Amino acid sequence: MTSVTRFFAAAAVASAVFVTTGAAWAGATLDRIHESKVMTVATAANWPPQSFLGDDNALKGFDIDVATEIGHRLGAKVKFVTPEWGIITAGHWSGRWDISVGSMTPTTERARVLDFPAIYYYTPYVFAVHKDAAGTKVVDLNGKVIGVEAGTTSEDYINRRLKIDAVGVPPFSYEVEPGEVRTYGDSMGPLDDLRLGNGTRLNATLSALPTIKGAVEHGYPIVQAEGKPAYYEPLALAVDKGDEAFSAELKKIVEHMKSDGTLKKLSEKWYGNDLTTVQ
Repeated sequence: MTSVTRFFAAAAVASAVFVTTGAAWAGATLDRIHESKVMTVATAANWPPQSFLGDDNALKGFDIDVATEIGHRLGAKVKFVTPEWGIITAGHWSGRWDISVGSMTPTTERARVLDFPAIYYYTPYVFAVHKDAAGTKVVDLNGKVIGVEAGTTSEDYINRRLKIDAVGVPPFSYEVEPGEVRTYGDSMGPLDDLRLGNGTRLNATLSALPTIKGAVEHGYPIVQAEGKPAYYEPLALAVDKGDEAFSAELKKIVEHMKSDGTLKKLSEKWYGNDLTTVQ
């Protein structure tokens, strides 16, 4: 074999290795799921009605049902894990889980480390107050103590730095200038403090409307403040950056779940109405 022949042979081998490796990397997550028949899903453990522990100590909720259906359409069982929200949004998961089905907003900042294959529903965010303050208007909350979940769009909104870049989201404006913002580790923390009384610890909270409704159904003495929603939040599936094959498959599955009515049915089951489109 001449030196020229050896050069082209080596180049061919290198090219083949690159193509093979590239193809495997592009679909690494999808390959792993197909081989193991298990899809590991990161979600929240205390965010009803999206995801919460039932009386049988098993996770239930809208996101749980959506994730289970996606797994079914991939031919896989679903295993749920519940890491801290900040760990999920930080990306670089290193295979610890395959996907986040946790009602995540696809912000520009998060898109630096995560991919968002599909938006699967939208939810309005509203202010809520203690029932003793029923009739309070949103504009009446200026200068008040507002509680929000840390690391979420509600925290960004109340601090006037919210950026939502998804297509089809209605524009929003800032109507409240809080006197103090208190942050909590999960969505129920502000509600637990608000239920103690009007102004005892908080005057109001800003949260997803389904979360507010779920709390009311569980006996929390809170009501929605009068006024329009602060904003509509698009919620998306999230995967670690770079697995185009997995993202493409997930996008296709969500499109099918929309077209065949599955997503609408699940939304109506957990929320009482169809949140898969902006109302």
